[in-house]
Amino acid sequence: MSSLTYDLTLAGLSVGAAAALTGIGLIVTYRATGVLNFAHGAIAMVCAYVLRGLVVDRGWPLWSAAALTLLVVAPGIGVVLERFVFRPLSVRGGDPARALVASIGVFVLLVGGAALLWGQGARDDAPVLVPAEPWGQLAVVVVLAAGVGVVIRRTRFGRELRAVVDDRRLAVLAGVDADRVAAAGWAFGSFTAGLTGVLLAPYVRLDPYGLPLLVMEVVAVAVAARMRGPTVAVVVALGIGVAQSQLTRLHPSGWGEPLLQAVGANLFVVALLVAALVLPGVGTRDAFPRTATARVPAPPGTWVVAGVLFLLPLGLAGRDLHTAVQVPALGVVLLSLVVVTGRGGQISLGQAAYAGLGALFTALLAAGRFPGLPRLPELAALAVAVVLVAPLGVLTGWPAIGRRGLALALATFAVGVGVSRFVFDQPYATSGLSLGRPAGFDDDRAYYVLELVLLACALLAARALRRGRTGRALAAMRDHEPGARAAGVRVPSLKLLAFVSGAALAALGGGMLGMGLRAFDPAAYDPVRGLLWFAAVVVLGADSALGALLAAALLVGLDAGARGGVAAAVIGVLAVLSGRFPDGPYTALRDVTSRLRPAPTPLAVRLRTRPHPPEPPPKPPRSPAGATATSTGSRTRPPGRAAPGARTGKPGTEAVGRPGTTGPPRTAPPTGRPADAPARRQGEGTDREPTGNTRATGQPPERPHEGEPAAEGPPGHGPPGRGAWGRAAGPAVPGESRGERSRELSGREVPPAPAEPYAPHRPPVPGAAPVRASGGEAPAGRRRAGGSAPASGPPVLAARGLRVRYGGFTALDGVDLDVPAGRVTAVVGPNGAGKSTLFHCLAGTLRPARGSVSLGGRDITRLPAHARARLGIARTFQQLAVFPTLTVAENVRVGAERGRLRDPGAVERTLRLFGLDGPMRARPAAGLPTGTLRRVEAARALAAAPRVLLLDEPAAGLDTAEVTALARILKALAADGTALLVVEHDLDLVAGLADVVHVMTAGRIVASGPPGSVLDTLGEATGP
Repeated sequence: MSSLTYDLTLAGLSVGAAAALTGIGLIVTYRATGVLNFAHGAIAMVCAYVLRGLVVDRGWPLWSAAALTLLVVAPGIGVVLERFVFRPLSVRGGDPARALVASIGVFVLLVGGAALLWGQGARDDAPVLVPAEPWGQLAVVVVLAAGVGVVIRRTRFGRELRAVVDDRRLAVLAGVDADRVAAAGWAFGSFTAGLTGVLLAPYVRLDPYGLPLLVMEVVAVAVAARMRGPTVAVVVALGIGVAQSQLTRLHPSGWGEPLLQAVGANLFVVALLVAALVLPGVGTRDAFPRTATARVPAPPGTWVVAGVLFLLPLGLAGRDLHTAVQVPALGVVLLSLVVVTGRGGQISLGQAAYAGLGALFTALLAAGRFPGLPRLPELAALAVAVVLVAPLGVLTGWPAIGRRGLALALATFAVGVGVSRFVFDQPYATSGLSLGRPAGFDDDRAYYVLELVLLACALLAARALRRGRTGRALAAMRDHEPGARAAGVRVPSLKLLAFVSGAALAALGGGMLGMGLRAFDPAAYDPVRGLLWFAAVVVLGADSALGALLAAALLVGLDAGARGGVAAAVIGVLAVLSGRFPDGPYTALRDVTSRLRPAPTPLAVRLRTRPHPPEPPPKPPRSPAGATATSTGSRTRPPGRAAPGARTGKPGTEAVGRPGTTGPPRTAPPTGRPADAPARRQGEGTDREPTGNTRATGQPPERPHEGEPAAEGPPGHGPPGRGAWGRAAGPAVPGESRGERSRELSGREVPPAPAEPYAPHRPPVPGAAPVRASGGEAPAGRRRAGGSAPASGPPVLAARGLRVRYGGFTALDGVDLDVPAGRVTAVVGPNGAGKSTLFHCLAGTLRPARGSVSLGGRDITRLPAHARARLGIARTFQQLAVFPTLTVAENVRVGAERGRLRDPGAVERTLRLFGLDGPMRARPAAGLPTGTLRRVEAARALAAAPRVLLLDEPAAGLDTAEVTALARILKALAADGTALLVVEHDLDLVAGLADVVHVMTAGRIVASGPPGSVLDTLGEATGP
């Protein structure tokens, strides 16, 4: 080996050892807490500054200062962060999105605090703790990696650590001290960060911005190790370090020389791009939809006040006006985050890159240096730059299609770092560039007016993306992505639209900012700025255009009116406090204001509670007709069979009636349903309004007798259980015949008698058996007497040989299933039998390893969920899949707009059917009772006019009256020709509703047939 090769190898091992330390620390922190610590580099920078201050400024001995820094200060920072920042988040449920924002907030806070304490200039006098030879660093790395591996795999603490990461609450119930485990993980991660900082500081620039970013660039080694194996991280880090050092020997010539040299000097950035964009995404815990609350509307007149404040700088002059010029431009950049993150729910840490590209392209076009295009005037150059940058949004939009949470954050961060290193920092692209202002707008005041016009255009564009059909689809994707897919939203296309639109707005703002400063400054668009902008928008209102404008004014004003770093410190504090105030600063301020408001006086209370005039008495109900009636006369129920939703026995027990069985009711169903199921159905906690007789007596309401309708009040009155769900068979309206009422619900002309049951407007389904809609006896094929299987037509939805495996576990093992039109097919079985997995395969959210799914004879196995929804497959979820930030009517409209048929009246009819019209329609879904949310989800599915309706435990969380109403509506749908597949643990509901029951166990269908014979056989097999 030559001397040069040997020297370069040693240098590469030294760099790789520092990168390995970073990877080990990130992995341990992630394994202990589930948080990717974006503040790792900032902690390294702070520890390097502390060591320098103790040795250089105070004259401490090197090893004493190092011991204090590495053994006290660094772990202490980690323990403080765990206790006061991340523990509140984990106690609240460990939302990955909030943990990521808090981590970025810590990064911004430490960077801003360091700039305030030690200044923004670079220091070159950091003490050398370990000589430049790599052997000492390698020894430290090897010992740490081996120790971490042994602790994680061989010790009790390692087992506890893995348990806390998998499920913190379950680990606590098992006796694990989750707080101690998390604190230990944070302390060790911060120790490795401090060690990395003091080792790197003597050989790189020590400043508040450069060192943190340099450390975070090597996060690729942890991603390559899948955030799990320290040994893999060490090997990858050492390999990249040696390769980067050896590449410095190359001296290519020609047009590619600058780019190849940039790649050789930034090989860790290349590795980060490959790891984030090519390797499978990390952070499976982040795949769950984050909870959302209804956005607090801005108080009346807020926009007027904001407009006046933005006009005030026109009265300024000199330096103040020159500083104010930056506010509208930065506001446009931050509006791009409102579109991408606030409305679309996509984490984007690379918006600074698009802003910088907008400024760079504007400067190149105005100077005539853009390849293939002539020199353009500044305003035209800005417009062309926006058009050129917008398609580059695919760089982050394409990875977003298959990534969420942590994986998406890494991908967008990698794009921002790559653009900064390979474009902005290269002289071949930026040397000698200057950027002027458009002709006629050279003066600061005139240019500010132009910026206000462009800002108004950007606000209108953002408003268009946040309103209407596109805005509802973006909000649905943000609130619950699987639910949006099931409603027919084209999620991949929508993600690309969000990122492309965000890139265009960021490019417009970046070009405006460059023209305002009269220069292209790469430092104004570095990745640290991107993290600061993201944190500012999130903490001040991610879905609020007003919050983006406030953030822009705050960032520019604080940096201009105080020392550098104040804005970063303030935004960092707000982001860190996001764990304490998860609903945002506006909601927290409103709550504080309401608590400080003086209590009303007795006179005010008496005036507020004056008796109102009595309301007119409700109109008398009429007996409903058709399959929507409460009566179940269309099916012959065997003696002893409880009605759907009926509960018998004492509280805490449930009778499971079966044909021909006698004796006391069972206290638990044979499928493993808990004995307290009725209590769960009647509210699942205290978040439900009491319904029916429950409000007065505390007992569940009695079910009406056969053939008698449930008593209801007029529309808009009564609790949401009995009255609201019964609207399908609602009270008669004077002058309205039964036929007119039926036409209103069904959306088509029918004879006045017999009445047509409700269904969204659609053509009849071929193969549906005729069913009498007058409430009398159904044809013989629908009867259950004698236990014979009901006649069925050809299946609308069919599955053949479905097989799904999760690792070594077989969830589905050759399942065959037919769902015919005009029939209710039920699937029952214990938890873990594979019922929900079967639903996912049928709905398109999961592709089976083997087998096929067909709809009307067409193979749809490879079609995604949104395509199946548009073909006529609608579904509900076991866990509620509503869109909390949308109103009830908007939730239903999302489904109706993407149904297989275009029916303008579908939304209104569906809202009336489910009792969601009136004041309820305008209420946000956030905070509504569970039973109401079940109705909202079912209404959204039904508004799409589906051919097949898949219902996954639709009675979960419903009380007795609501279950009865649900059964009535489902029977009406089946009578109208809809194919229904129901997964349900409520055997009473299944017995009174289903035509065919399939029993699943261990991923297989083990029994099929009419509910009477199947449930009786199942009961005999399980015993009393």
